[in-house]
Amino acid sequence: MKWPFTRSGAPERTISALYGAIVAQARAADFYQSYRVPDTVNGRCDMIMLHVFLFFRRMNRNDAGKHRAIGQAVFDRFCQDMDDNLREMGIGDLKVPKQMLKIGEAYYGRANAYEDAIAAPGDRALAAALSRNVYQNDSEISAEANRLERYVRMAIEHLQTQDAAVIAAGRVSWPAPAAVIAADSMVGV
Repeated sequence: MKWPFTRSGAPERTISALYGAIVAQARAADFYQSYRVPDTVNGRCDMIMLHVFLFFRRMNRNDAGKHRAIGQAVFDRFCQDMDDNLREMGIGDLKVPKQMLKIGEAYYGRANAYEDAIAAPGDRALAAALSRNVYQNDSEISAEANRLERYVRMAIEHLQTQDAAVIAAGRVSWPAPAAVIAADSMVGV
């Protein structure tokens, strides 16, 4: 049975709307076509983790600090979604906790790497972290990883312009991945 409110006090539909927006953005076709993110279970999971990280980061910053509980409720929904997906893929009840531990380690490892890379000077550190995690490439930074780096920075700015109270009410928007592609074509990247 689902309760009408989450532990954060937010209505269940608010958390569903926010998490739904994250998943919809992570599944945008441009990521898998133009950005060449692998269209696999792992590739899609990485894109959801990236967008959960961006959302969680926004809800823990500045004026949003008072809305941390909303960020946590969305993160809890992400964990429940991962658990549900493992079960749908046929992972047995005894193996789900081990797989969830791996997903948690993957998320926190990526979140720490992304946060450190965002704080580092220049763009190379973030592009390298995305190349390693999303593209599974330790040796080089591809043009696609550079493009994804520019999208992440655009998403950070875009999320920051949104009022935290509006987001907490269940309305969040994301930049169009095609905007980076359009900007790239204008400068000849």
